[in-house]
Amino acid sequence: MSYNIAIDGPAGAGKSTIAKKIAKKMNYIYVDTGAMYRAMALYLIRMGVEKDDKEKIEEICKNADITIEYKDGEQIVLLNDENVNGLIRTEEVGNMASVSSANGKVREKLVQLQKELAKKADVVMDGRDIGTCVLPNADTKVYLTASAEVRAKRRFDELTQKGESCDLEKIKEDIIERDHRDMTREISPLKQAEDAVLVDSSNMTIDEVVEKIISLCK
Repeated sequence: MSYNIAIDGPAGAGKSTIAKKIAKKMNYIYVDTGAMYRAMALYLIRMGVEKDDKEKIEEICKNADITIEYKDGEQIVLLNDENVNGLIRTEEVGNMASVSSANGKVREKLVQLQKELAKKADVVMDGRDIGTCVLPNADTKVYLTASAEVRAKRRFDELTQKGESCDLEKIKEDIIERDHRDMTREISPLKQAEDAVLVDSSNMTIDEVVEKIISLCK
């Protein structure tokens, strides 16, 4: 039987950083759902679909097979058996992913692929609706959050380190707005699953959060 860990939470809570570290420590597959949406976007671009052609997107997305494997310690995103790691981080793919990921049929298809992956392998998955929609029967469910102030400060530090100038107050406003949007959207809104353990990382280090979640699994 495969073991599944679901981590949900708002933007900037550190979900993917934590999920990747847990996967590495436990030798599980980290399912980068964002990368799967990007692979789907790449497929749509290759098929010549325009990003505002809703019907065509819905028809074409059914034929994409996307999965994630680990090879030599590296996560590989496979689109119809082709390693597309080096092709999905472009601006063009990002723009298409932003539009196509909001399409209900694209979402349906990818959730189906994510469920299939979780049946076959031990996985850690993070997102907004993993514990509620994608893996409702996950063995361990965590709702990872932190105050808007802390999340804004983390984002601010991250951008400043990259040499980008930014405004802390503006980042905080964006985060609060995004939380509201994620929590009130029609399809799979962000919410804590009833059986998820709430972990507030505001005053915790990354390693403390990782240890806490691993101890929940045990």
